[in-house]
Amino acid sequence: MITPIEATNTYLQRASKLLGLDAITIRQLVIPFREIKVECDIIRDDGSLAIYIGYRVQHDNSRGPMKGGIRYHPSVDIDEVNALAQLMTWKTAVVNLPYGGAKGGVSCDPRELSQGELQRLTRIFTQKIHDLIGPSTDIPAPDMGTNAQTMAWMMDEYSKFKGYSPAVVTGKPIELGGSEGREAATGRGLLYAAESLFADYGTKLSALTYAIQGFGNVGSWAARLLYAEHAKIVAISDVTGAIRNSEGIDIPSLVEYVKQSGGIKGFAGGEAFPAEDLLFEPCDVVVPAALGGVLTGENAERVQAKFVLEAANHPTDPEADAILQEKGVIVLPDIYANAGGVTVSYFEWTQNLQQFRWNAERVNKELRHVMQSAYKDIREVQARYNCDLRTAAFALAIDRVARATKLRGL
Repeated sequence: MITPIEATNTYLQRASKLLGLDAITIRQLVIPFREIKVECDIIRDDGSLAIYIGYRVQHDNSRGPMKGGIRYHPSVDIDEVNALAQLMTWKTAVVNLPYGGAKGGVSCDPRELSQGELQRLTRIFTQKIHDLIGPSTDIPAPDMGTNAQTMAWMMDEYSKFKGYSPAVVTGKPIELGGSEGREAATGRGLLYAAESLFADYGTKLSALTYAIQGFGNVGSWAARLLYAEHAKIVAISDVTGAIRNSEGIDIPSLVEYVKQSGGIKGFAGGEAFPAEDLLFEPCDVVVPAALGGVLTGENAERVQAKFVLEAANHPTDPEADAILQEKGVIVLPDIYANAGGVTVSYFEWTQNLQQFRWNAERVNKELRHVMQSAYKDIREVQARYNCDLRTAAFALAIDRVARATKLRGL
Protein backbone atom coordinates (compact mmCIF):
# COMPACT_ATOMS: atom_id res chain seq x y z
CA MET A 1 0.00 0.00 0.00
CA ILE A 2 1.34 3.42 -0.96
CA THR A 3 2.09 5.72 1.97
CA PRO A 4 0.75 9.29 2.24
CA ILE A 5 4.19 10.82 1.74
CA GLU A 6 4.82 8.64 -1.34
CA ALA A 7 1.51 9.74 -2.82
CA THR A 8 2.22 13.42 -2.13
CA ASN A 9 5.69 13.18 -3.65
CA THR A 10 4.27 11.45 -6.74
CA TYR A 11 2.01 14.43 -7.40
CA LEU A 12 4.87 16.84 -6.65
CA GLN A 13 7.23 15.14 -9.09
CA ARG A 14 4.57 15.13 -11.81
CA ALA A 15 3.86 18.84 -11.44
CA SER A 16 7.57 19.73 -11.08
CA LYS A 17 8.30 17.99 -14.37
CA LEU A 18 5.65 20.12 -16.08
CA LEU A 19 7.22 23.24 -14.63
CA GLY A 20 10.73 22.17 -15.64
CA LEU A 21 12.15 22.53 -12.13
CA ASP A 22 15.72 21.37 -11.52
CA ALA A 23 16.63 18.60 -9.07
CA ILE A 24 18.05 20.99 -6.44
CA THR A 25 14.87 23.08 -6.34
CA ILE A 26 12.73 19.96 -6.05
CA ARG A 27 14.87 18.72 -3.17
CA GLN A 28 14.47 22.08 -1.42
CA LEU A 29 10.71 21.79 -1.78
CA VAL A 30 10.48 18.19 -0.53
CA ILE A 31 12.67 18.27 2.59
CA PRO A 32 10.82 19.73 5.60
CA PHE A 33 12.16 22.77 7.41
CA ARG A 34 11.95 21.02 10.80
CA GLU A 35 10.66 17.77 12.32
CA ILE A 36 9.75 17.65 16.02
CA LYS A 37 9.06 14.54 18.10
CA VAL A 38 8.28 14.85 21.80
CA GLU A 39 7.32 12.62 24.71
CA CYS A 40 4.09 13.61 26.44
CA ASP A 41 3.59 12.05 29.89
CA ILE A 42 0.34 12.55 31.79
CA ILE A 43 -1.25 11.15 34.94
CA ARG A 44 -4.52 9.43 34.03
CA ASP A 45 -7.63 9.93 36.15
CA ASP A 46 -7.02 6.53 37.78
CA GLY A 47 -3.55 7.61 38.90
CA SER A 48 -1.60 5.63 36.30
CA LEU A 49 1.12 7.15 34.09
CA ALA A 50 0.46 7.27 30.34
CA ILE A 51 3.07 8.15 27.73
CA TYR A 52 2.12 9.53 24.32
CA ILE A 53 4.26 10.63 21.38
CA GLY A 54 3.61 14.05 19.85
CA TYR A 55 4.79 15.32 16.48
CA ARG A 56 5.06 18.64 14.68
CA VAL A 57 6.47 18.86 11.16
CA GLN A 58 7.16 22.35 9.81
CA HIS A 59 7.50 21.92 6.08
CA ASP A 60 8.12 25.33 4.49
CA ASN A 61 8.22 29.00 5.49
CA SER A 62 9.24 30.66 2.24
CA ARG A 63 5.88 32.45 1.83
CA GLY A 64 5.12 33.21 5.47
CA PRO A 65 4.66 31.56 8.88
CA MET A 66 3.77 27.88 8.81
CA LYS A 67 0.18 26.75 9.30
CA GLY A 68 -1.50 23.43 9.95
CA GLY A 69 -3.71 21.36 12.19
CA ILE A 70 -3.12 19.28 15.30
CA ARG A 71 -4.77 15.85 15.22
CA TYR A 72 -5.33 13.33 18.00
CA HIS A 73 -5.66 9.88 16.46
CA PRO A 74 -4.06 6.44 16.88
CA SER A 75 -2.76 6.54 13.29
CA VAL A 76 -0.64 9.66 13.84
CA ASP A 77 3.00 8.97 12.95
CA ILE A 78 5.90 10.87 11.40
CA ASP A 79 5.13 9.69 7.85
CA GLU A 80 1.50 10.83 7.96
CA VAL A 81 2.39 14.15 9.59
CA ASN A 82 5.14 14.77 7.01
CA ALA A 83 2.71 14.18 4.14
CA LEU A 84 0.03 16.41 5.64
CA ALA A 85 2.55 19.18 6.39
CA GLN A 86 3.69 19.16 2.78
CA LEU A 87 0.06 19.19 1.59
CA MET A 88 -0.53 22.27 3.75
CA THR A 89 2.30 24.06 1.96
CA TRP A 90 0.64 23.41 -1.39
CA LYS A 91 -2.86 24.11 -0.04
CA THR A 92 -1.98 27.56 1.30
CA ALA A 93 -0.14 28.36 -1.93
CA VAL A 94 -3.06 27.24 -4.14
CA VAL A 95 -5.41 29.72 -2.48
CA ASN A 96 -2.55 32.28 -2.26
CA LEU A 97 -2.43 32.73 1.50
CA PRO A 98 0.83 34.15 2.99
CA TYR A 99 1.64 30.88 4.76
CA GLY A 100 3.77 27.79 4.54
CA GLY A 101 2.73 24.32 5.65
CA ALA A 102 2.93 22.46 8.95
CA LYS A 103 1.08 19.63 10.66
CA GLY A 104 1.15 17.97 14.03
CA GLY A 105 -0.54 15.56 16.33
CA VAL A 106 -0.40 13.11 19.18
CA SER A 107 -0.70 9.37 18.72
CA CYS A 108 -3.65 8.65 20.99
CA ASP A 109 -7.35 7.76 20.92
CA PRO A 110 -9.18 10.85 22.23
CA ARG A 111 -12.36 8.81 22.73
CA GLU A 112 -10.58 6.90 25.51
CA LEU A 113 -9.52 10.07 27.37
CA SER A 114 -11.60 12.20 29.73
CA GLN A 115 -11.82 15.99 29.34
CA GLY A 116 -9.32 16.37 32.16
CA GLU A 117 -6.89 13.94 30.54
CA LEU A 118 -7.25 15.67 27.15
CA GLN A 119 -6.52 19.03 28.76
CA ARG A 120 -3.40 17.69 30.52
CA LEU A 121 -2.19 16.07 27.29
CA THR A 122 -2.75 19.26 25.30
CA ARG A 123 -0.94 21.38 27.85
CA ILE A 124 2.12 19.11 28.09
CA PHE A 125 2.31 18.89 24.28
CA THR A 126 2.15 22.70 24.08
CA GLN A 127 4.87 23.01 26.73
CA LYS A 128 7.15 20.78 24.67
CA ILE A 129 6.75 22.79 21.45
CA HIS A 130 6.02 26.34 22.65
CA ASP A 131 9.47 27.66 21.64
CA LEU A 132 8.92 26.47 18.06
CA ILE A 133 5.44 27.86 17.41
CA GLY A 134 4.07 31.39 17.48
CA PRO A 135 1.98 33.98 15.58
CA SER A 136 4.84 34.77 13.20
CA THR A 137 6.40 31.28 13.18
CA ASP A 138 3.90 28.40 13.16
CA ILE A 139 0.17 28.63 13.87
CA PRO A 140 -1.65 25.37 14.80
CA ALA A 141 -5.37 24.73 14.28
CA PRO A 142 -7.89 21.95 15.02
CA ASP A 143 -7.89 18.74 13.02
CA MET A 144 -9.18 15.21 13.46
CA GLY A 145 -9.85 14.48 17.13
CA THR A 146 -9.31 18.09 18.25
CA ASN A 147 -11.62 21.10 18.39
CA ALA A 148 -12.07 24.69 19.57
CA GLN A 149 -11.63 23.62 23.20
CA THR A 150 -8.27 22.02 22.37
CA MET A 151 -7.14 25.29 20.77
CA ALA A 152 -8.30 27.24 23.82
CA TRP A 153 -6.07 25.07 26.03
CA MET A 154 -3.14 25.47 23.62
CA MET A 155 -3.53 29.23 23.51
CA ASP A 156 -3.77 29.47 27.28
CA GLU A 157 -0.69 27.28 27.86
CA TYR A 158 1.36 29.15 25.25
CA SER A 159 0.26 32.49 26.79
CA LYS A 160 1.77 31.42 30.12
CA PHE A 161 5.17 31.57 28.44
CA LYS A 162 4.70 34.47 25.98
CA GLY A 163 1.89 36.61 27.36
CA TYR A 164 -1.68 36.72 26.01
CA SER A 165 -1.35 35.47 22.42
CA PRO A 166 -4.68 34.70 20.69
CA ALA A 167 -2.99 34.63 17.26
CA VAL A 168 -0.84 31.60 18.18
CA VAL A 169 -3.64 29.21 17.15
CA THR A 170 -6.80 29.42 15.06
CA GLY A 171 -10.09 27.58 15.33
CA LYS A 172 -10.59 28.96 18.84
CA PRO A 173 -13.94 29.61 20.56
CA ILE A 174 -15.49 32.94 19.57
CA GLU A 175 -15.08 34.15 23.17
CA LEU A 176 -11.28 33.79 22.91
CA GLY A 177 -10.79 35.44 19.53
CA GLY A 178 -12.17 32.80 17.20
CA SER A 179 -13.69 33.84 13.90
CA GLU A 180 -17.31 33.76 12.85
CA GLY A 181 -17.80 31.02 10.25
CA ARG A 182 -14.76 28.94 11.25
CA GLU A 183 -16.71 25.82 12.22
CA ALA A 184 -18.42 25.60 8.83
CA ALA A 185 -15.46 26.93 6.84
CA THR A 186 -14.15 23.73 5.21
CA GLY A 187 -17.64 22.62 4.21
CA ARG A 188 -18.54 26.08 2.94
CA GLY A 189 -15.29 26.35 1.01
CA LEU A 190 -16.09 23.00 -0.60
CA LEU A 191 -19.49 24.37 -1.60
CA TYR A 192 -17.95 27.44 -3.26
CA ALA A 193 -15.33 25.29 -5.01
CA ALA A 194 -18.03 22.92 -6.28
CA GLU A 195 -20.09 25.87 -7.58
CA SER A 196 -17.14 27.00 -9.67
CA LEU A 197 -16.44 23.49 -10.96
CA PHE A 198 -20.04 22.67 -11.87
CA ALA A 199 -20.51 26.02 -13.65
CA ASP A 200 -17.74 24.94 -16.05
CA TYR A 201 -19.77 21.83 -16.84
CA GLY A 202 -23.03 23.68 -17.36
CA THR A 203 -24.74 22.50 -14.19
CA LYS A 204 -25.35 23.65 -10.62
CA LEU A 205 -25.34 22.26 -7.09
CA SER A 206 -29.07 21.57 -6.93
CA ALA A 207 -29.12 19.57 -10.18
CA LEU A 208 -26.89 16.77 -8.86
CA THR A 209 -27.09 13.87 -6.39
CA TYR A 210 -24.46 13.34 -3.68
CA ALA A 211 -22.97 10.57 -1.53
CA ILE A 212 -20.93 11.82 1.45
CA GLN A 213 -18.43 9.61 3.27
CA GLY A 214 -18.00 10.95 6.79
CA PHE A 215 -20.36 12.95 8.98
CA GLY A 216 -17.88 14.73 11.22
CA ASN A 217 -17.31 18.47 11.05
CA VAL A 218 -16.53 18.66 7.32
CA GLY A 219 -19.00 16.06 6.08
CA SER A 220 -21.90 17.28 8.21
CA TRP A 221 -21.40 20.91 7.22
CA ALA A 222 -21.05 19.98 3.56
CA ALA A 223 -24.32 18.05 3.85
CA ARG A 224 -26.12 20.90 5.62
CA LEU A 225 -24.95 23.52 3.13
CA LEU A 226 -25.73 21.36 0.09
CA TYR A 227 -29.18 20.60 1.50
CA ALA A 228 -29.77 24.34 1.96
CA GLU A 229 -29.01 24.74 -1.76
CA HIS A 230 -31.72 22.13 -2.55
CA ALA A 231 -29.18 19.46 -3.52
CA LYS A 232 -30.25 15.83 -3.08
CA ILE A 233 -28.00 13.80 -0.77
CA VAL A 234 -28.75 10.15 -1.42
CA ALA A 235 -26.20 8.43 0.86
CA ILE A 236 -24.16 9.26 3.97
CA SER A 237 -21.84 7.23 6.19
CA ASP A 238 -19.91 7.62 9.42
CA VAL A 239 -18.03 5.31 11.80
CA THR A 240 -21.29 3.76 13.01
CA GLY A 241 -22.75 2.83 9.61
CA ALA A 242 -24.35 4.17 6.43
CA ILE A 243 -27.79 5.06 5.12
CA ARG A 244 -29.18 5.72 1.66
CA ASN A 245 -32.41 7.15 0.28
CA SER A 246 -32.86 7.68 -3.46
CA GLU A 247 -35.44 10.39 -2.70
CA GLY A 248 -32.92 12.33 -0.64
CA ILE A 249 -32.00 12.29 3.05
CA ASP A 250 -33.55 14.86 5.41
CA ILE A 251 -30.28 16.42 6.62
CA PRO A 252 -31.66 18.63 9.45
CA SER A 253 -33.42 15.58 10.94
CA LEU A 254 -30.23 13.52 10.59
CA VAL A 255 -28.16 16.23 12.31
CA GLU A 256 -30.54 16.21 15.27
CA TYR A 257 -30.56 12.41 15.37
CA VAL A 258 -26.75 12.24 15.42
CA LYS A 259 -26.63 14.79 18.25
CA GLN A 260 -28.81 12.50 20.34
CA SER A 261 -27.47 9.08 19.29
CA GLY A 262 -23.84 9.80 18.50
CA GLY A 263 -23.98 8.30 15.00
CA ILE A 264 -25.94 7.66 11.83
CA LYS A 265 -26.76 4.03 12.66
CA GLY A 266 -30.46 3.53 13.27
CA PHE A 267 -31.69 6.69 11.55
CA ALA A 268 -35.17 5.98 10.21
CA GLY A 269 -34.93 8.31 7.22
CA GLY A 270 -32.97 5.89 5.05
CA GLU A 271 -32.05 2.29 4.33
CA ALA A 272 -28.99 0.92 6.11
CA PHE A 273 -26.21 -0.52 3.95
CA PRO A 274 -22.49 -1.37 4.42
CA ALA A 275 -20.48 1.79 5.03
CA GLU A 276 -17.57 0.45 2.94
CA ASP A 277 -19.82 0.68 -0.14
CA LEU A 278 -20.60 4.38 0.24
CA LEU A 279 -18.04 5.59 -2.32
CA PHE A 280 -19.50 3.31 -4.97
CA GLU A 281 -23.15 4.34 -4.68
CA PRO A 282 -24.96 5.40 -7.87
CA CYS A 283 -24.89 9.23 -7.78
CA ASP A 284 -23.45 12.24 -9.58
CA VAL A 285 -20.99 13.38 -6.90
CA VAL A 286 -18.97 11.45 -4.29
CA VAL A 287 -17.55 13.43 -1.36
CA PRO A 288 -14.83 11.60 0.64
CA ALA A 289 -14.88 13.59 3.90
CA ALA A 290 -13.30 11.12 6.34
CA LEU A 291 -9.87 9.46 6.42
CA GLY A 292 -7.23 9.47 3.69
CA GLY A 293 -6.39 6.59 1.37
CA VAL A 294 -9.98 5.43 0.82
CA LEU A 295 -9.84 5.37 -2.99
CA THR A 296 -7.16 2.97 -4.20
CA GLY A 297 -6.09 1.12 -7.30
CA GLU A 298 -8.11 -1.84 -6.05
CA ASN A 299 -11.47 -0.10 -5.75
CA ALA A 300 -11.46 3.04 -7.91
CA GLU A 301 -13.02 1.15 -10.85
CA ARG A 302 -16.19 0.76 -8.76
CA VAL A 303 -16.82 4.52 -8.53
CA GLN A 304 -20.02 5.37 -10.39
CA ALA A 305 -20.05 9.12 -9.80
CA LYS A 306 -19.14 11.73 -12.42
CA PHE A 307 -17.37 13.98 -9.90
CA VAL A 308 -15.24 13.43 -6.77
CA LEU A 309 -14.94 16.34 -4.35
CA GLU A 310 -12.01 15.63 -2.02
CA ALA A 311 -13.14 17.06 1.32
CA ALA A 312 -10.68 14.81 3.21
CA ASN A 313 -6.89 15.01 3.01
CA HIS A 314 -5.28 12.68 0.41
CA PRO A 315 -8.35 10.38 0.01
CA THR A 316 -7.22 9.22 -3.44
CA ASP A 317 -3.92 7.44 -4.07
CA PRO A 318 -2.07 7.91 -7.39
CA GLU A 319 -3.21 4.56 -8.82
CA ALA A 320 -6.83 5.41 -8.11
CA ASP A 321 -6.30 8.88 -9.54
CA ALA A 322 -5.12 7.39 -12.83
CA ILE A 323 -8.08 5.00 -12.97
CA LEU A 324 -10.57 7.80 -12.32
CA GLN A 325 -8.99 9.88 -15.09
CA GLU A 326 -9.34 6.97 -17.51
CA LYS A 327 -13.00 6.64 -16.52
CA GLY A 328 -13.56 10.33 -17.19
CA VAL A 329 -14.33 11.12 -13.54
CA ILE A 330 -13.56 14.75 -12.65
CA VAL A 331 -11.64 14.98 -9.35
CA LEU A 332 -11.51 18.28 -7.47
CA PRO A 333 -8.24 17.84 -5.53
CA ASP A 334 -7.96 18.12 -1.76
CA ILE A 335 -5.33 20.87 -1.75
CA TYR A 336 -7.97 23.14 -3.26
CA ALA A 337 -11.34 21.58 -2.41
CA ASN A 338 -10.86 21.57 1.38
CA ALA A 339 -8.87 24.82 1.64
CA GLY A 340 -11.84 26.70 3.12
CA GLY A 341 -10.75 25.79 6.64
CA VAL A 342 -7.25 27.24 6.38
CA THR A 343 -8.62 30.28 4.54
CA VAL A 344 -10.95 31.21 7.40
CA SER A 345 -8.13 30.35 9.81
CA TYR A 346 -6.14 33.03 7.97
CA PHE A 347 -9.04 35.45 8.48
CA GLU A 348 -9.05 34.60 12.21
CA TRP A 349 -5.30 35.14 12.50
CA THR A 350 -5.64 38.48 10.69
CA GLN A 351 -8.43 39.57 13.06
CA ASN A 352 -6.34 38.56 16.09
CA LEU A 353 -3.32 40.53 14.89
CA GLN A 354 -5.45 43.60 14.18
CA GLN A 355 -7.62 43.17 17.30
CA PHE A 356 -10.64 43.69 15.04
CA ARG A 357 -13.64 41.41 14.48
CA TRP A 358 -15.32 40.58 11.17
CA ASN A 359 -18.98 39.57 11.00
CA ALA A 360 -20.11 36.29 9.42
CA GLU A 361 -21.27 38.01 6.24
CA ARG A 362 -17.81 39.42 5.59
CA VAL A 363 -16.09 36.12 6.40
CA ASN A 364 -18.27 34.19 3.94
CA LYS A 365 -17.95 36.86 1.25
CA GLU A 366 -14.16 36.85 1.52
CA LEU A 367 -14.08 33.04 1.54
CA ARG A 368 -16.14 32.85 -1.66
CA HIS A 369 -13.78 35.34 -3.31
CA VAL A 370 -10.68 33.34 -2.34
CA MET A 371 -12.13 30.01 -3.54
CA GLN A 372 -13.40 31.44 -6.82
CA SER A 373 -10.10 33.22 -7.54
CA ALA A 374 -8.12 30.06 -6.80
CA TYR A 375 -10.34 28.02 -9.12
CA LYS A 376 -9.77 30.52 -11.91
CA ASP A 377 -6.00 30.29 -11.36
CA ILE A 378 -6.10 26.47 -11.42
CA ARG A 379 -8.10 26.42 -14.65
CA GLU A 380 -5.62 28.79 -16.29
CA VAL A 381 -2.74 26.46 -15.36
CA GLN A 382 -4.76 23.45 -16.55
CA ALA A 383 -5.31 25.08 -19.94
CA ARG A 384 -1.64 26.05 -20.22
CA TYR A 385 -0.32 22.54 -19.60
CA ASN A 386 -3.32 20.50 -20.81
CA CYS A 387 -3.42 18.45 -17.61
CA ASP A 388 -5.92 17.30 -14.99
CA LEU A 389 -7.10 19.53 -12.13
CA ARG A 390 -4.88 17.89 -9.50
CA THR A 391 -1.71 18.34 -11.52
CA ALA A 392 -2.74 21.92 -12.30
CA ALA A 393 -3.34 22.69 -8.61
CA PHE A 394 0.03 21.22 -7.62
CA ALA A 395 1.79 23.07 -10.45
CA LEU A 396 0.21 26.38 -9.41
CA ALA A 397 1.21 25.87 -5.77
CA ILE A 398 4.70 24.55 -6.42
CA ASP A 399 5.48 27.38 -8.83
CA ARG A 400 4.49 29.96 -6.20
CA VAL A 401 6.59 28.30 -3.48
CA ALA A 402 9.57 27.74 -5.79
CA ARG A 403 9.55 31.39 -6.87
CA ALA A 404 9.43 32.57 -3.25
CA THR A 405 12.24 30.18 -2.30
CA LYS A 406 14.50 31.43 -5.09
CA LEU A 407 13.74 35.09 -4.39
CA ARG A 408 14.63 34.71 -0.71
CA GLY A 409 17.95 33.08 -1.60
CA LEU A 410 20.05 30.62 0.35
